Order: sequence, then C-alpha cells, then structure tokens
Amino acid sequence: MLGRWLERLVARGRLLSLITLVVMALLVLADIIIPPAYVRFPWDGLGGFAAVLGFVGCVFFIAVAKGLGHLLLYKPEDYYGEQHEHEAPGRERSRDD
Repeated sequence: MLGRWLERLVARGRLLSLITLVVMALLVLADIIIPPAYVRFPWDGLGGFAAVLGFVGCVFFIAVAKGLGHLLLYKPEDYYGEQHEHEAPGRERSRDD
C-alpha cells in the first residue's frame, strides 16, 4: 500500500514540487503579514526574517561544504600519473605496481 502511494507521488513529482513551493511562499507571506505574538529580539519582529535567515544559512553551509571539498578532497587531473613525486628517482615500476 505504501509502495503504491510512493509511486503515485513520484509519478506526479512536478505537481508535488509546485505544491511545495506554493505552500512555502504562502508561509513566508503569512509571516510577513501576521505580526508575531512574542518578540524576543528586535529582528524577530521583521516579517520574513526567519525565511531569509534560513535561506542565507543554507547557502552559507553549502558554500563552506563545497570549499572544504575542493580544499581537502579534489585532486588534480594528473594525480594518478605514471610517476609520483614520492618515488625514488631511477626506480622502475614493475607491472605489478
């Protein structure tokens, strides 16, 4: 039963995406229009602040993750070349290397 339901959702993926985007836009609009009942900090009273903060935070985390990936994980194209810098000069590689 759950499998059939999930297959229907996947088949209507474009419609589901559109509905999700509309619901998110309505929530941001409601946050802008409806004043908060309780404000702890001055910026909490700004309409849509939480949505903007969440978006900026996600972009920041993605940028940091990509930067760390490029810095720590990615290797140059010729990284696995025929001869590595750490090999002693004059040492010939056998077929088993």
